[in-house]
Amino acid sequence: MPMQLLPASAQAFAPRAAPNIVLNTKVEPWLTQTLKRINKIKRPLNSVPQHMRCLTETLGGESAIWSLTSLMLPKAADTELRKDENPLMEALHNYQLVHVEAYVVHVDMVSQYEVAFKLTTDTIDALVEYHKDIYSVDVSANTWSWPEKETQLKKMQEGFVQAANRFVFRTSARALEGLEEEGAGELLEGRSEEVKSQIMNLFLPLLPPPPIIVDVIHPAPLVQNQSAVIGGWWQPTQQLMTPHPAPIDSWQVLPSTPSPTATTCSDTPSNGFWPEANFNNVQLPSPTPSFTQPFTSAPSHFYSSPECMAPIPAIPLPSMLPQSCGNDMGMGGFNDFSWNQGFYQPQYAAMI
Repeated sequence: MPMQLLPASAQAFAPRAAPNIVLNTKVEPWLTQTLKRINKIKRPLNSVPQHMRCLTETLGGESAIWSLTSLMLPKAADTELRKDENPLMEALHNYQLVHVEAYVVHVDMVSQYEVAFKLTTDTIDALVEYHKDIYSVDVSANTWSWPEKETQLKKMQEGFVQAANRFVFRTSARALEGLEEEGAGELLEGRSEEVKSQIMNLFLPLLPPPPIIVDVIHPAPLVQNQSAVIGGWWQPTQQLMTPHPAPIDSWQVLPSTPSPTATTCSDTPSNGFWPEANFNNVQLPSPTPSFTQPFTSAPSHFYSSPECMAPIPAIPLPSMLPQSCGNDMGMGGFNDFSWNQGFYQPQYAAMI
């Protein structure tokens, strides 16, 4: 792509000068017809130099001002605008039309086939005044405060002044078809919307400083007690049975005399004295009886716990004894049969 060059008059704050015209070796018919239409005095247009001379004099005149577009801008800040029930009256009192005017600084019909416009001094001053007195006030009111807000606001205003003076609108060279008498003109074919969009892009927002990013340091998670964690994770839902029987104390010799105050089976817990003892795999030694027992209702190698036995009575009479639930008692207990047979008489005769 060839380099796009502009004359010195197109630079910022440069005074107006005669436009730079570059034509091709053959002039297009539409340009010849346009020049003949705007010239009151008939001028010969038979060569390229004649077209160049006519175009330079026409576009370089003091009255050769082009109307690029019109902007509807408020007359005051938002807090000072007039409120009216009639929208038309409110618009008439609160808004104004700013006509964006420019002049031609460059015409290139060889490489870029374009025409360049630069804003007039009056247009630049109107835009700068609006930006400073109205736009900046509204933007400042709608932005939160920080220590360097005023400094940033002044930088924004200075940047707009530079941008407005550097602004150059480039479009197709066919825009010269809108040329009128004395070099004035108006953009056709919707080019004014392009100018409006580019000028409104010069109004930059007031950007606050970016927030300070603070690294959040999360505290290290507290490690719970290992025993507590294990107990919480591996707490069994059911009470597991002991795989081995609980340790059994040495055999206590039970009294041979049956107790008359023996309780019934309903008064004692169902699990007996040894709720956790398991006799399936444990062989317990037989206790030494306190007397020679003539008869037992069970083999000598088997016994059961005297669950319903009570302390020794004062007078162990058979008639005073309640019905015992230990009918299958082995060594250390008596059933009803032994009492009915009279085995107690020889042994307890002295006590009676």
